Amino acid sequence: MTKIYHMKREDRSLLVVTHLCQLLDFVSGFGGLIVPLVLWLTQKDKVWDMEEHGKKIVNFQLSMMLYALISIPLIFLGIGILALIAIGLIGLAFPIINAIKTSNGEPVDYPFSIKFFK
Repeated sequence: MTKIYHMKREDRSLLVVTHLCQLLDFVSGFGGLIVPLVLWLTQKDKVWDMEEHGKKIVNFQLSMMLYALISIPLIFLGIGILALIAIGLIGLAFPIINAIKTSNGEPVDYPFSIKFFK
């Protein structure tokens, strides 16, 4: 029985694109979770660090969705709008910050992320 070993390649550009794909939510209203999820699942065995970056991105996107859902009923208390604005700003800023960090070879971090995937 012959085993075939696949070598992973370094593809920092794809990692940067994966982080920036989260911004599709702001452009088209959807895709900010789906596109990075597909990239992660299809490339995690082919690209160095895709496993780590993909998990962090998906955890961040799921966390932001959960926080947004929790914020909707809080609108009636007056703090939901502020929470949704904060979630929007965080959802815009951190993908860009982490894409830049990835491009520079620095470690990435998504604060406020719940670890759904470890």
